Amino acid sequence: MSHDPSLPAAGAQPGLVVAMTGASGAPYAVGLLRTLSRLGRTIHLTASPSAAQVLHQETGLSLSLKRFDPLIFGDLAPGRLIYHHHADFTAGIASGSFLTGGMVVIPCSMSTLGAIAHGVTTNLITRAADVHLKERRKLILVPRETPLSLIHLENMVQVSRAGAVVLPAMPGWYHRPRRLDDLVDFIVGRICDQLGIVNSLITRWGSEEAGAEAADDRPGEHPEA
Repeated sequence: MSHDPSLPAAGAQPGLVVAMTGASGAPYAVGLLRTLSRLGRTIHLTASPSAAQVLHQETGLSLSLKRFDPLIFGDLAPGRLIYHHHADFTAGIASGSFLTGGMVVIPCSMSTLGAIAHGVTTNLITRAADVHLKERRKLILVPRETPLSLIHLENMVQVSRAGAVVLPAMPGWYHRPRRLDDLVDFIVGRICDQLGIVNSLITRWGSEEAGAEAADDRPGEHPEA
């Protein structure tokens, strides 16, 4: 009997959906893809035309939506990245019967967040997000927009009530980042935490490393506290 592609192979973990939209913050998406691949997870990727434009502007990577080349993201594990065109409603991830381990929209534009909040499914990204909500699976939205309007905030409340996790791209600073990659790793690590994926991307508060750094602080250094 042939293997059903909607089911993970025996002993394998279900794939994860990663959707890229046209918000700023493309390096976070690239970092997540590389991390998930390195951790041995299968990734179902979809991206909007605006996402391809932002990706090129912010990282220099050229994403062709018609002739996808996984090599643009670097040395990903062979076969770990499965691409779906944003207009392909026949893709497995458009159906609730296709099993996944969760979905991340990163970065998540306010337009996409608003569509998800109101059940508007005009492309594969919003359809897959809608599927994850109705199937009660983990859906993580990573907005970067700032400042936020009342409409943005109300949409975030709406998706939170529906079961999504709103995880803004707001990296912490207690680990004293020294490189841009440190900030990316912080957000990617928190996403992995939400997906239940063990990782060591971040220095966790309460760890020996964080405690040693905090001990170096001087009294009165944070008067707003």
